[in-house]
Parts: sequence; C-alpha cells; structure tokens
Amino acid sequence: MEDVHETSARLLALLSLLQARRDWPGGLLAERLEVSPRTVRRDVDRLRELGYPIQATKGPDGGYRLDAGADLPPLLFDDEQAVALAVGLQIAATSGAGVEEAAARALGTVRQVMPARLRHRIDGLRVTALGASTTVDAGVLAALGDAVRAREVLRFGYGSDAATRRAEPHHLVTRGGRWYLVAWDLDRADWRTFRADRITPRTPTGPRFTPREVPGGDVAAFVAGRFRGNPGAGDWPCRGEVIVALPASEVAPYTRDELVEEIDPGRCRLVAGAWSWIGLAASLGRLDAEIEVVGPPELADAFAALATRFARTATPRA
Repeated sequence: MEDVHETSARLLALLSLLQARRDWPGGLLAERLEVSPRTVRRDVDRLRELGYPIQATKGPDGGYRLDAGADLPPLLFDDEQAVALAVGLQIAATSGAGVEEAAARALGTVRQVMPARLRHRIDGLRVTALGASTTVDAGVLAALGDAVRAREVLRFGYGSDAATRRAEPHHLVTRGGRWYLVAWDLDRADWRTFRADRITPRTPTGPRFTPREVPGGDVAAFVAGRFRGNPGAGDWPCRGEVIVALPASEVAPYTRDELVEEIDPGRCRLVAGAWSWIGLAASLGRLDAEIEVVGPPELADAFAALATRFARTATPRA
C-alpha cells in the first residue's frame, strides 16, 4: 500500500511543476518525478478531483497543462517556493511601492499557515532595507505598468509643473529606494528617467507606439549611465588608475564596482570611476593612505587642485 505522506509530497511536486511552465510532456513529468507515466496519469486525476483544472494536451507523447480559472483552488507551494515567497514579501514591504502594509499582512498570513520547519527558516531570513525609500502610490505604479505593457503614450503631470507631458514608457525600474520610469520624451525627443513619485498619470492615455530600443540595448546599463553622468553608457565618465599603499584586503571592503588587484602585501592597484575628476580624487582620498596616480593626467591634476584647495581651507584666517 502506498504511503500517504509519499503520495501527498508527490502531488505537491507535480502541482509545483505544472505551475512552473505552461505545457509538460507526460514522459518528462514522469522523469522529473521519478515515477511511471501511469502514476503521473493517476496523480493528475487526483488533482482534478481536488478541483485543479488540468487539461490533457496533444502531441507525440501527450502532456498536461494547468489552466487558469476563477474557481482555481488555493495554490500549494513546495518548501523552496514558500521560502522564496516569504523573502519576496519582505522585500516588497520595504520597496516603496505603496504596498508595504499589504505585503506585511500577506507575510503574516503565509507564515501562519506554514509548518514549523518553514517558519523557523523564514524567521531567520530577515531583509533590511538600507537607506530611505520614497513611497509611490500603488495606483500610480499600476498605471505606469499598464502603459508600459500596452505600449501606449503616457500623458502625465510631473512635479509642480502643471503642463501635460507626453512620453513613450518603456521600463519601470527601482534604484536606491526610488522607482523610476524610463521613457522616450516626445516633447524633448530624447530618453529620460522620471521619478515615479513625481508622476501624476492623466487620462486618457495616448495612442499605441512601436517601442524604440534603449541606448545600448540594456536598460540596467542605461540607467546606471544616467546616474553616473554618462548618458547612454554604463561606465563612469571619469575613470582612473592608482596604486594605493594598503593591502588589497583592506581596500576591497570600501569599493563597489571598482577593480582591486594585489601588487604585494602592502600595495594594491585600484581602478575606479566617478562623475568628475575632482569627485574621483576626493573619493580616493578617503582611503587615508599614500596614493600614486598611474593615469590619466586629469586625475593627477584633480589631486593637485584638491591639495591647493584644502591647503587654502586649512590656512588660519586673520
């Protein structure tokens, strides 16, 4: 006689697989579950009896599809999915997307129905948001997302400007605790990043448009370039190389996207970037160590300019 717990675990695994992709060949399901095709057919019938709308699909080997429907029973999650859901809800609760309270309540609901072993796991996975986030009305984010998905020109007010602006919305991104809309500004004929918390969508939306390609083809690199003062590229506009009189192990914790290479136990090579040469020199100065500029000359000039400025600042005034 088949063990009840084994059957329940297999049904949960089958349901998890069916939720993961649209169509599953019967033979592949049997292989993934390590059972016979006959057992798969029997388990599918059991799920149907529980109310899950599983359709048989045509093909050389036949297959199965879990259809969506208004009467779909409560979803079941395996252990990994349940933990991923809990982590995702924790992140949503700190996202500034205007759903923080709902996410916290949903996390409490999910945690309450979890078995003890999973509650212990998610209780140990605490997500902390560093830096202040700006809350955006959830309705605004939904309206922006709808316009992006429908490829419809967005009409909106921006900040205190009463004029109606028009843009082709392409991506919603989050960075540093804020939400941004990446869009082609029709009035300025250029790419722009708009803070979502300053956008007031207006109805109706404009006509549909054919999407343009974001400069460079990578929205993440494009947005990073905008914030680094180098539109259209992912790198900093000013990048230099220095030798720092510190071990690489002491410099690395204070870097983000910089390159750190050990030269010897007391020195390392550091390649870093910033929005200006003065900004780069000032950033490197925080390491509190002897620094030798490898290049370019603009970085050495920036150190000289800072030295003169700091010396003047340190001179006592009469």
